[in-house]
Amino acid sequence: MDDDVVHRVLQEGGRDYYQETPSTSSSSPSILQSLPLHASFDRGYYLLVKSIQELRSKKEGIVAVGIGGPSGSGKSSLAEKVASVIGCSVISMENYRTGADEGNDLSSIDFDLLVQNLQDLLKGKDILTPVFDFQQKRRIGTTEIKSTSFGVVIVDGTYALHARLRSLLDIRVAVVGGVHFSLLSKVKYDIGESCSLDNLIDSIFPLFRKHIEPDLHHAQIRINNSFGQSFRDSIYKLKCKSESESGQPAYSFPKKEAQIDNFIEMYLRPPSASEEARVNDWIKVRQSGIRYYLSLGDRRIVDKNFIIRPKAEFEVGRMTLGGLLALGYNVVVSYKRASKSIIYDNLSISLETIDTLSETYLVLRGRDRKMVEAEALRLGITGPWITRSYLEMILDTKGVPRLNTPPLLPTIISPSSTHKEPPLIAPKPLRIRPELVNRDDDMSQPWTRSPTKSKVEPVLAPWQFISSDGSSIDPSSFRDTHTLQLAPMPDSFDLDRGLLLAVQAIQALLEHKGMPVIVGIGGPNFKYDDFRSLDLPLLTKNIGDMRRGRKAKVPVFDLESGARSGFKELEVSEDCGVVIIEGVYALHPDIRKSLDLWVAVVGGVHSHLISRVQRDKSKAGCFMSQNEIMTTVFPMFQLHIEPHLVHAHLKIRNDFDPVLSPESSLFVLKSNKQVAYQDILKLLDPKKICSSAQNFIDIYLRLSGIPSNGQLTETDCMRVRICEGRFALLIREPIREGDFIIQPKVDFDISISTVSGLLNLGYQAVAYIEASAYIYQDGKLLMEVDHLQDVPGPYIQIKGANKEVVVAAGSALELDGSYTTKSYLEIVLEKLPASERNSSGINVQQAARLQELVENIQSQQGSSSSSESSPSREVISPMEGVIEDMQSRIKRLERWQAINTVLWTFLMSAFVGYSLYQRKHQ
Repeated sequence: MDDDVVHRVLQEGGRDYYQETPSTSSSSPSILQSLPLHASFDRGYYLLVKSIQELRSKKEGIVAVGIGGPSGSGKSSLAEKVASVIGCSVISMENYRTGADEGNDLSSIDFDLLVQNLQDLLKGKDILTPVFDFQQKRRIGTTEIKSTSFGVVIVDGTYALHARLRSLLDIRVAVVGGVHFSLLSKVKYDIGESCSLDNLIDSIFPLFRKHIEPDLHHAQIRINNSFGQSFRDSIYKLKCKSESESGQPAYSFPKKEAQIDNFIEMYLRPPSASEEARVNDWIKVRQSGIRYYLSLGDRRIVDKNFIIRPKAEFEVGRMTLGGLLALGYNVVVSYKRASKSIIYDNLSISLETIDTLSETYLVLRGRDRKMVEAEALRLGITGPWITRSYLEMILDTKGVPRLNTPPLLPTIISPSSTHKEPPLIAPKPLRIRPELVNRDDDMSQPWTRSPTKSKVEPVLAPWQFISSDGSSIDPSSFRDTHTLQLAPMPDSFDLDRGLLLAVQAIQALLEHKGMPVIVGIGGPNFKYDDFRSLDLPLLTKNIGDMRRGRKAKVPVFDLESGARSGFKELEVSEDCGVVIIEGVYALHPDIRKSLDLWVAVVGGVHSHLISRVQRDKSKAGCFMSQNEIMTTVFPMFQLHIEPHLVHAHLKIRNDFDPVLSPESSLFVLKSNKQVAYQDILKLLDPKKICSSAQNFIDIYLRLSGIPSNGQLTETDCMRVRICEGRFALLIREPIREGDFIIQPKVDFDISISTVSGLLNLGYQAVAYIEASAYIYQDGKLLMEVDHLQDVPGPYIQIKGANKEVVVAAGSALELDGSYTTKSYLEIVLEKLPASERNSSGINVQQAARLQELVENIQSQQGSSSSSESSPSREVISPMEGVIEDMQSRIKRLERWQAINTVLWTFLMSAFVGYSLYQRKHQ
């Protein structure tokens, strides 16, 4: 584990399993005996999945997991992500409500029934869990959970780590952050220093410190969820009036079973805000029955006809709204929204009636912009499209309410109920008596509180413009738009806020400077060569042509041949007035002078590799600083890239970890059963199918000195794949669950200097595999047929982001029962006779080829690369020869397959073409 990992032996609480003596059959400690004190959402998810798998393999019966935390922290999202990977039953504590009272109140949860249900399930009995309807505010039935359905049960809820449940749980997970932290930071900013953080917590989340926070310190996995409002999973929306100007319906709503919803939407203005309509400063609260959903401001992007919104709503307790009112927030706008919706194929179409506007609107929503646009065309809906929000339309008709004006809706009444709820009373801040506070050793740790410093402004400020001399100006009154420049943002931002700011900057530039807007995005994305290898004159000419509205002939570089393979034309038009120049040197002084917006991005897998090296070094008994690793593994970054990133208009810290995140995973089924190529083609969309052939070499790197049980496993290795002149790194060992291999769906390109740096840090090349792959894909499914050298028979891999689609494809090919989750490294080692293995356990002939590659790098790189001093030109220059020589050696090793690949590609292309022709004319 990383150096911040503390060994937390699970001896108190938990079930009897923890009291058993740990197994000594392996030299590696149990993952449950060394978990991080605090983890990110992505890493916490990965640790939880691995912990569940380990417990399930070592104990009988059901593994019980509790995921607790405050409202809006992301615990339900975590349970959902884990359930998508591991078959499990999720028990939501929300369904154990006893009435319509505040859900965070302990007395509103039927603990007796929940405990009895969980005890029965652990004893192997089937149970009936209640179903609570939040519109009707009562229980409406039950759902059966069979004890034999899954081997894992997750209890998800604010009080999932309560003392009455802890003794029944095998794994306890606490999640804090999300909107919980974001709201605290927002309110802290709005009201200033007049109220301490503890008092804010007591006002907005009055039950948190007394009833929730003490239980979180009993968790074994503690997650700080930095995810807030994100455009990573945006909703694309088209909106028009339900009737055209002639009075005809814009769309004939089908007579299908529709979902009916009634909402009250309220906008709260901060106590210190002016009376001007700065809706981005307002807090939105949506009431649905007895549930309340909160979003911070009107975060959206308008592009042409589309309204693009982030995943921005999070459920909070009713007392949170009362606390905000007590702190001085005012409900300045409120309205009722009645919605009738039909959902199909990841799309929804809704009729929404807004009482304040006395108007009904037709709204199409979806996660895919092209799909929403295509559906509108298919249904014959042509607009005219409305891009203003309901709030903006209300403000246009009624004006901005003054601060001393009472809210438009003085009482909060659910339109679906016939009786009035009790008035909303703002709670007084709680004062916890000292004897009620849990005296855990780490109670003083701030991990359960907002990590945002009070001096950091959580509200995104608008972009400012400056003239060429650096003075601030009003762009609307400035005549010489060519000299307009953006003023750099003083702070750095996370990926979600950075994405929003980047789009807002582009829109501001389009409005005040016009087309084209040329954006440069720079940062370490691994594969960087010497800046002198770039054709700067051609790039400058391309940028100049696009700025003048001319067609630009942009070169296409072939990584396999190491040369240009041709050109493609790009032209700026009304439909696309933005050009993005992306690359590690995009912010170099010779390039950025031609750009309008400079964006620097750091983090991601770049940081993950550094953490991985530190982890391995720690296992081997030594420690290396980040600077030492950077100097060795990324020598060109510090010398040629990092100095230019500090000048960016927008600096983004990408804390999102694609190596561990469930958002970037592929579900893979692997089998060595023979499959006919025509059967593969039948499963793919003939309009989108494409095929290719590849040769690749996999090299496995392992740090010397890491304790092992004498066997070579992927767990302690990093895999480098050499394919078509590219070097791609796989750091994470895939998750294996049932028949599935779950792995990151993106490759991370690295330069050969990074491979050399890893070798100089003490990593040893311990395995080598040669193979060829034939790939067929249509955008939803990827079918890969791999032929491994020295392994008889091919392996087929079915890959996709949708688990059900992958399962269906495997069943259609009659592969059920033939799957394996073994890696190719395991397969090669198993099939290798003992007489042909060397001391590392791999084929002697392969070891010789592997050694040839390694010696070539090390002989030319020399020992100077392992120096801990800053890199110099003398250290870097030999790498030019290494790259050239390494590429030629790889090509010699692949040459034995070249003729076969060419012939196979030709034959298969002809076969695919003939098959498609036949299918088209049937």
